[in-house]
Amino acid sequence: MKQRLGMLLAAAALTASFAVHAQQPAKKAPPPAKAAAPANKSEVSKEFEKFREVLEEDNPAELFEAKGEDIWKNKKGPNGASMAQCDLGLGAGVVKGAYVHMPRYFADVGQVMDAERRVVHCMIKYLGYDEADIRKQPFSNVNKTPDHVSVITYVAAQSRNMKIAAPQRHPKEIEAYNIGKEIFAYRAGPYDFSCASCHGEDGKRIRTQDLPNLRKPGEAIRAYQGWPGYRMTGGFMLTQQWRMNDCFRQQRFPEPNYLSDSITALLAYMTVTANGQTYKGPGIKR
Repeated sequence: MKQRLGMLLAAAALTASFAVHAQQPAKKAPPPAKAAAPANKSEVSKEFEKFREVLEEDNPAELFEAKGEDIWKNKKGPNGASMAQCDLGLGAGVVKGAYVHMPRYFADVGQVMDAERRVVHCMIKYLGYDEADIRKQPFSNVNKTPDHVSVITYVAAQSRNMKIAAPQRHPKEIEAYNIGKEIFAYRAGPYDFSCASCHGEDGKRIRTQDLPNLRKPGEAIRAYQGWPGYRMTGGFMLTQQWRMNDCFRQQRFPEPNYLSDSITALLAYMTVTANGQTYKGPGIKR
């Protein structure tokens, strides 16, 4: 497993080496996360939760969910086909409950896939989408929310109010979890950061935002809840894959390629840690 982790991290570093050379001089390091004042922590968190709950009552994510449903159920894409043959782990064409059962091992490809990776795989295989085109713009921006992001939003919504239950039966699923656990703790980059630097201890926050300890099952849900999420400052959808890449960016760490094994492993670790918690569906972000 350590050898495989080394290969993954080495691949990520090589992939991003060109980007590193092209980057501007490193900016001033962000202030490290500080221990929160316990007396204020709970009140600040409560206000954020109230704010988010009010907004989610009329979440515009439903618009993207509807578009994704249209793509899933009807003949779309270059092939003019449907996603009826796509197996998300619960059988061909079954969407209900599939999102909370990934990442998982898929025998047809011989590897573990998270939900986003599996959806993109199916859209390429059955609808005829071009992988190179998807990789040109994998994430949404103010100009466009890619079709696969809408499909992921639809798939996620079909697991609303269900228990998270990412499996750990196949050896590859266990391997992905363990690799993800090591990536979570792996310190690197110009600031010697890791995921755990911000999310591996109790009582940390950035500005007024509390940072969950994602090593604890009761708090790991916060890395899962609300994704895919509608971003108010832009009006588009963002996914968990985007969130993971953005964490690497904030660490000034080379960002993995889209749909990389590293991100799937990291999602496997965090999702399994959150197993048993209830997923509330696509959320809303500031």
